Amino acid sequence: MKKNLPSIMLMIFLIGLWQIIAMIINAHYILPSPTQILVKLWILREPLLMIHLPATMEVTAIGLIFSVIFGLALAILMDMNEKIEDALYPIIIASQTIPTTAIAPLFVLWFGYSIWSKVLVTILITFFPITISVYDGFKATKREMEELLITYGASQKDIFIKLKIPTAMPHFFSAIKMAVPLSIIGAAIAEWLGAQSGLGYFSKRMMSQLDGAGVFAPIVLLSVVAMIVVAIINILEKKIINWRKEI
Repeated sequence: MKKNLPSIMLMIFLIGLWQIIAMIINAHYILPSPTQILVKLWILREPLLMIHLPATMEVTAIGLIFSVIFGLALAILMDMNEKIEDALYPIIIASQTIPTTAIAPLFVLWFGYSIWSKVLVTILITFFPITISVYDGFKATKREMEELLITYGASQKDIFIKLKIPTAMPHFFSAIKMAVPLSIIGAAIAEWLGAQSGLGYFSKRMMSQLDGAGVFAPIVLLSVVAMIVVAIINILEKKIINWRKEI
C-alpha cells in the first residue's frame, strides 16, 4: 500500500477534478462525470460483459498470440543472420508508419466483418514492440559470456538456449506489457471502423446517440481489463525471472 499510495492519491485527485469539471460544464453528451459513467456501466452491464467484452477480448487474445509467434520468429531470424536483419529491419519499421485508421477499412473490404479483419489490425499494431524488444534482448548478451561458453565447448544452440533466451526474457515481458494495451486499442479501433459486436462498436453506437456516458463506459471497462492483464503479467514475470533480484 505504501508503494501504491502516490498513484492512488493521484488517481483520486484526477477523478475528483474530472467530476468537478463535468458538473461545471453540465453537458453529459460532451463530458460525462465519473459517477454518470459508473451508473451507465451498471445499467449496461449485461450487454457489455456478456456480449461485447468477450468479442473484444477474443480479437485481442488471437491477435496477441499471433503477434507473439510472429514477433519472436522475426527476432530469432534477425539474430541468426545479419543479412536477414538488414532485409527485415527496414520493413518492420516501415510497417509502423501505416496509419491504422487507413488500413483497417481495407481489411474490412478484404475479409468482411469477420474476426480476421480485426485480428489483422491488432497484429499490425502489436508485433512491432515484441520483435524489436526481443531482438534487442538477444543483442544485449555480453560477448565475453558467449566466448566463455565457447571455451567450454558450447554450441550455438547451447548459447542461444542457456544465455540468449534468459538475457532476452526481461525484454520479452516488457514487450508483452506494452503489447497488451496496444492489442486492446487495436481491437477497439478495428471494431469502431467495422464490426457488428465489441466494445469499440458499442462505443461508436453510443456516440451516434449522443450518449456521452455510454461512449466512455466501454472505454473505462477496457482500461480496467488492460490493467488487470498487465498486473497478471507482472506476477508471472516475478515468478519466472527470479534472478533479477540477484542482479
